[in-house]
Amino acid sequence: MRLLLNVIWLVLSGFWMALGYTLAGVICCILIITIPFGIASFRIANYALWPFGRTVVDRRDAGAGSLLGNIIWLVFAGFWLAIGHVVTGIALCVTIIGIPLGIANFKMIPVSLLPLGREIVRVP
Repeated sequence: MRLLLNVIWLVLSGFWMALGYTLAGVICCILIITIPFGIASFRIANYALWPFGRTVVDRRDAGAGSLLGNIIWLVFAGFWLAIGHVVTGIALCVTIIGIPLGIANFKMIPVSLLPLGREIVRVP
């Protein structure tokens, strides 16, 4: 079932959301000081391509740097990426088949807003 949902997700919204995260990552990597944001963005782009069967967990060793970085990320990229998730999630929830995909889009909003101090792990 995860494979089927991931394939449908990839076609309907995953590719475009991953493209948005990749664009944000490239922009962040152009400036040397924002390379950690770029790496986080690339990690989330991978998650946006294939989200079913994986989840986001908080890292316990994340410190004040993650908090400061998340605030900067929220202002410059996170807000816009979260808007993309909301719009895509609403559009997917219009149909019955798209409801699980829309819910998955809504579940990605917290990591798109505050990506630092979190990691993506496989669900057993």
